[in-house]
Amino acid sequence: MPGLLLDTLRGHKASRPPMWLMRQAGRYLPEYRELRAEKGGFLDLVYDSDAAAEITIQPLRRFGFDGAILFSDILIVPHAMGQGLEFLAGEGPKLSPRLLDAKLESFTAQPERFEAIYETVCKCRAMIGDDVTMLGFAGSPWTVATYMVNGEGSRDQHATRELAYTDPARFQSIIDAIVDVTIGYLRGQIDAGAEAVQLFDSWAGSLAPDQFERWVIAPNATITAAIKQSHPDAPIIGFPKGAGAKLAQYAKETGVDALGLDETVDPVWANREVPQGMPVQGNLDPLMLMAGGKAMTDRIEFIIDTFADRPHIFNLGHGIGQFTPIEHVEQLVAAVRGA
Repeated sequence: MPGLLLDTLRGHKASRPPMWLMRQAGRYLPEYRELRAEKGGFLDLVYDSDAAAEITIQPLRRFGFDGAILFSDILIVPHAMGQGLEFLAGEGPKLSPRLLDAKLESFTAQPERFEAIYETVCKCRAMIGDDVTMLGFAGSPWTVATYMVNGEGSRDQHATRELAYTDPARFQSIIDAIVDVTIGYLRGQIDAGAEAVQLFDSWAGSLAPDQFERWVIAPNATITAAIKQSHPDAPIIGFPKGAGAKLAQYAKETGVDALGLDETVDPVWANREVPQGMPVQGNLDPLMLMAGGKAMTDRIEFIIDTFADRPHIFNLGHGIGQFTPIEHVEQLVAAVRGA
C-alpha cells in the first residue's frame, strides 16, 4: 500500500491531509547544526551520502512527517554540468564562470557528481517505512538558469531576464541543456528510490506572461512529459513560486500531477481556479510558523477547510526559516493532525 502522501499525489482524497515541509531537513534543527559542525560545509554534506541521508531522516524522527525530502540543492545540476559551485558563509551560493562571461560549451560536464545524490536517495529509502513517501527534486530550468547566467542569486533576476530578451536563441540553448540534464537527474533519483519528485521554480514570479510561457511552462512541460514516459507511476509536483494568476495556466499546460502554492496565493481563489480534483500543496506562510500561536492554528484550519473537497498536502508556502522554533513546528503538526 502506498503511503498517505503518495496516495494523495495520485489524486485520492485522504481522511487527513498528509504533511511535509519544504526545507524540513536543515538548519532550524539542532541535530543538523551539530552534524554540520562536525562534517564541514554545506556542499560537503550534500556529497556525503551517509551524512545527507541522516539529515534527510532527522525531521522524520522528531515530527513523523509523511514525506522525506532529499537533502540536496537545486544547484547540483549546474555543478554536474561543469560550472564551479561554492557556498560562502553569509553570501549564499556562487557559480563560476557565470554564463554572462563564458559559454556553456566551455564547461566540462561531470555527471558523476549525481552518483552521491542517488546513493543518498537509496540509503533514505532503505531507512524509512513504507508509509513514508521518499521525495526527490530538482530546480526548474528558469530558476537554475538565473544562477548560471548571473553566477549568484539576485533580487529581480535582471541579468538573466535581459539575456532572454536580447539573445533568446542563446538563452534557449541554455534552457534546453538544463532540461536535458534535469530529465536524466530526476530519472536517476526515481530509479534510486524516489517515489515522487518536485520541480522548484523559485523565481517564476519575475517573468512577464509571454516569458513565463516560454521559460517556465514550456521547459517544465518537456520535463514532465519525459518523466511520465519513463516513470509513469512517479507523481510530479510543480512549484512555480510567485506565479500568481498564471498558476491555473501552469497547472493545465505543464502536465504536473500536483501544484504547490506559495503563501501569497489565496486558497479560496486557488480552489476555484486550479483544475478540479488536482492535488494542491501548501500554503502556510513560513513567517507565520515562525510566529506561532493561535493565529497560526486558525490559519491552518482555514487552509485545510478550504481544500476539504480536493486532495490536499499540507505544507508551507516556501521553505522553513532558519530561526523557526522547534515548538512551533510541534504546534503545527498537532494542529494539522487534529484538524
